[in-house]
Amino acid sequence: MSSFLVKASRGSRSTSRQLTLELLSLKCCLCSSHLSDSANLLNPNPYPQTPIIRFNFSFKTKKRDGFAQDQFKSMPRSLSGGNARFSSSHAGYSVDDEPSTSDGLTVEGIIRKNWVVLDESESDWRSHASSIAQSIQLIKKRLKWKKLVDRIEVLSAELNKADLWEDAVRAGNLSREHGSLTGKMEEVKAFEQELLEHVDMIKLAEEENDKDLQLESLTALTKIRRRLKEKELEALLSGEHDSCSCYIEVQAGAGGTESNDWASMVIQMYKLWAQRRGYEVTVVDEMPGEMAGIKRATIKVDGENAFGYAKAEVGVHRLVRISPFDSAKRRHTSFAAVAVIPILGDGSTRVKIEESDLRIERFRAGGAGGQHVNSTESAVRITHIPTGITASCQNERSQHQNKASAMAVLQSRLDQLEMARQAQMNSQHTQSLTDISWGNQIRTYVLQPYRMVKDLRTNYEVSDPDSVLEGDLDDFILKYLSVSFEG
Repeated sequence: MSSFLVKASRGSRSTSRQLTLELLSLKCCLCSSHLSDSANLLNPNPYPQTPIIRFNFSFKTKKRDGFAQDQFKSMPRSLSGGNARFSSSHAGYSVDDEPSTSDGLTVEGIIRKNWVVLDESESDWRSHASSIAQSIQLIKKRLKWKKLVDRIEVLSAELNKADLWEDAVRAGNLSREHGSLTGKMEEVKAFEQELLEHVDMIKLAEEENDKDLQLESLTALTKIRRRLKEKELEALLSGEHDSCSCYIEVQAGAGGTESNDWASMVIQMYKLWAQRRGYEVTVVDEMPGEMAGIKRATIKVDGENAFGYAKAEVGVHRLVRISPFDSAKRRHTSFAAVAVIPILGDGSTRVKIEESDLRIERFRAGGAGGQHVNSTESAVRITHIPTGITASCQNERSQHQNKASAMAVLQSRLDQLEMARQAQMNSQHTQSLTDISWGNQIRTYVLQPYRMVKDLRTNYEVSDPDSVLEGDLDDFILKYLSVSFEG
């Protein structure tokens, strides 16, 4: 039986996992004192040439008199001798389930073994398993696992109430939150399941001297290890609005042309960063400088977790270089301020804007002159009179489109102001763009006389400013989010 299944797995790689799991189940059955007649185990299958395919491989064993005995969750009813419990990775998980291998090894058990974590290039399955288990543990910590599970239970109870849809907006918000949290929980559980399945398969492959199956599972563990490193970063984004798209605003500090040029470099840096991450970037507003660069600009970044990542960039960015605009080639220091505003969406807006509270101005779009100036007043500036907050847009083709874009920006700014008022959010999230000075800087970019970019909040630095200005910001963002989480 064992040889047949192993040979079959070699012949058809598409079913190797199912056949291997079948072998594991049967081996456990044959050695169990709980199931007395091993011959009867094979009779229930009316088609002996057709392997029995499991929906899911996850069973927990207990030891009794030296034999494995308990729930064979992956077995069909006829093999388990009772009511089988089937589960699919697409159907969700019980929050109390703790998956394990055929010999009872759990993710926590792997961590307790203290297997040495080697470089990813090393072909050591224990190293990969240990790294994966540690990543899962870290992700659970960052997700505040116990609170997440408790919150899911609360939301489930709310969603089961008969009067749920009497308030459609609240019901929609609860449903979205429940879906988001449940998705995170199931994703972690799926990683646990996959890890333990491959550990089981590698152990079996070693017993049967199946080099192909061993290599297949080793390759799979390497891929899981890489994916979990990305998930470690995503797990840092646990804020209420971290999953939202956002606006990124950049404003030049004092210094005229030099600062305007630096502001244009900063906004370009964020465009490139967003494109690297696969986000969609739209220029909402841009005011050119008199000679070069920009006085201010706003871009819209569309994509999952855009705000969660970009919020790490809020603050003042300082540039030190020999100015290309100074004929004496002196060293100049320039500043640009960055603000990030989440886009909450129609179902989550906090402030209702009354038409009577708005002052709408129309003007000609363009820059310093010539072909860049529109002949019609298509640009729009909207002022919210009670707060004095303004938003403008001049990059769309029509006045109607510019007004819609400006209203969207204004809505997001007012929502952020209301969130800050209600929750007394950290001042860095609502920092004024007008206070651009040495004391508020978060990062320094030095191009001359030496080359360096240093984040003053984390002390993380690199010696290649060109790559940073080309959008390579993820390491800075990860360091900041990690420090913020631990702090």
